[in-house]
Amino acid sequence: MRRLTIWILAAALLGLYAPSLAYATPDRRNRTEVVGGTLARGSDFPWVVHLSVSCAGALVRPRFVLTAAHCAGATGKNTKIRVTAGTHDLKDPRAKVVNSVYVHRAPGFSGVTGGRDWAVIKLRDPLNLPTLRLSGGGDDYGTFTIMGWGTTSENSFTAERRLRTAKVPMVADGACSDAYADAGYDFHPDEMICAGDIRRGGVDTCQGDSGGPMVKRAHDGQFVEIGIVSWGVGCARKAYPGVYTEVSHFADAIRKAMDDLDRVP
Repeated sequence: MRRLTIWILAAALLGLYAPSLAYATPDRRNRTEVVGGTLARGSDFPWVVHLSVSCAGALVRPRFVLTAAHCAGATGKNTKIRVTAGTHDLKDPRAKVVNSVYVHRAPGFSGVTGGRDWAVIKLRDPLNLPTLRLSGGGDDYGTFTIMGWGTTSENSFTAERRLRTAKVPMVADGACSDAYADAGYDFHPDEMICAGDIRRGGVDTCQGDSGGPMVKRAHDGQFVEIGIVSWGVGCARKAYPGVYTEVSHFADAIRKAMDDLDRVP
């Protein structure tokens, strides 16, 4: 699986998760290996965070990070996830670093391609940083912005030190469903949203980007989180767009999970 290759290594050491699907490798002749994008500017995306399990996430409340379920591990107390925030450079000495205290993984999550790939992480201390708003569904179309510290090549095992970003167009549910049916995977249109350049490939999230936000500016000019980097076949292959958890479908459940965790000591 595209987002899991590096994450599996870290997760195996922590005992967080053992994915049930192998890395899928269709015909190499139809592949564009390098993931397009540019370095993010220092003032961009102040709510994006890096997780020590080789994933990313978004600060959606001062003490809560939204990420992928396959990154966070099982629901319960968890003090092992280190969150780096407030910088695009992971070696910045001014970075804010805080550990998790609790994880709430989406009920019913059974594997990355099965849907419900979201989780919230409660932090030990609040972060004094801007937060990212959840989509209400009205902006889930058009062109989106992706970002992450993951690899820039499908076969690379070297993550980036600095945050990179790119733009990807939405892919219609029918086209995404057809593409992944050919690869033997189910696409769940109520819970997932696809994005990528299916004509040329070359722009996508990759290993190490799991859990990070896919965003778009809403009508008021503020970014909203449309999707959570979830899964895909390879990286930036034109035949296989990236698959993201559709945040608007789970927004109420995400807010309730955070409200409930606010009452947990």
